[in-house]
Amino acid sequence: MRAYLVLDTGEVFPGQWLGRPVETRGEVVFTTGMTGYQETLTDPSYAGQVITFTYPLIGNYGVIPGESEGRRPLCAGAVMSEVYDGPGGSLGEWLSKQGVPAIVGVDTRAVAKRVRDRGLVRGVISASPRPPLGDWPDPRSLEWVSRAATEKPLHFPGEAGAPHIVVIDLGAKASIIRALRRSGFSVTVVPYHWAPEKIRELKPDGLLLSNGPGDPQALKPFLPGWVPLIRQIPTLGICLGHQLLALALGGDTERLPYGHRGSNHPVRECATGRVWITSQNHGYAVREDSLDPGEWEVTHRHVNDGTVEGIAHRKYPVMGVQFHPEARPGPTEANPLFDRFASLVLARKKVQVHG
Repeated sequence: MRAYLVLDTGEVFPGQWLGRPVETRGEVVFTTGMTGYQETLTDPSYAGQVITFTYPLIGNYGVIPGESEGRRPLCAGAVMSEVYDGPGGSLGEWLSKQGVPAIVGVDTRAVAKRVRDRGLVRGVISASPRPPLGDWPDPRSLEWVSRAATEKPLHFPGEAGAPHIVVIDLGAKASIIRALRRSGFSVTVVPYHWAPEKIRELKPDGLLLSNGPGDPQALKPFLPGWVPLIRQIPTLGICLGHQLLALALGGDTERLPYGHRGSNHPVRECATGRVWITSQNHGYAVREDSLDPGEWEVTHRHVNDGTVEGIAHRKYPVMGVQFHPEARPGPTEANPLFDRFASLVLARKKVQVHG
């Protein structure tokens, strides 16, 4: 069945329907990973976006139970060049069951180049080459985080005496929870709109502000309630959570020209000069010129464009990274950051116990 990807820049890319043949629209983004398509499609941070896969062949190892990062895909749609649909779990059938509209047979690298040239590009996957344009989703709407976050608290117990981490859920990937548990934590996941006093009642030894979709500025109304918590409790922010830590403590954020999405982004650790290849998925970044150098240390930078990839507060037990140390998909070089967070939590817990 014929389908079209129609961009608001005027280009029309013909292809064939895959998945659910229903018209969909959203911001068109691209990811450069060669593998990890299932994790990407189910990453809650893609809520409301049309994902373009630049790697030319998708679906070649099927769909694997237990590899999804969210309860269901929240992306608006997917754009692919070629899809393998043989034995091992049909990606096309899976997309249909999950209700995800997709188009295949598109020159995805041409789409990616257009996004790189223009920055913000929105598009429609449609049966018509001339669908109505406009009425685009608003990235500053709380709709996206509301879709992605848990509606009620979830608890994942650890061993007796394990430090307790409360995850403020903005659309957390399942692998973040797994990484925390592997680090020896007991974990409770709470909705982002939970009252700060209810979070305090859980007696957390540490906090984690998760990844999630949309513009961080949309969550500014919640920051005053979180500030007293993060000034007292060791806190790690990942992706959107990292941006919110900066906003909460005097910094600002900005939209990137076309974002960082994929599992092959080089990041330099400023203290050692070591370069990690990291998994990333974000369209916004912390503005370095908004950070008071007397209060913030920039710990990591993106090798390609120099943007801020990690921060640590000089006064409060707060650290954030723009990339995904849990990976999934991607290399695991940044996994030790969870051990550093564990050390921060245990050091503070030891002080509290022994005075």
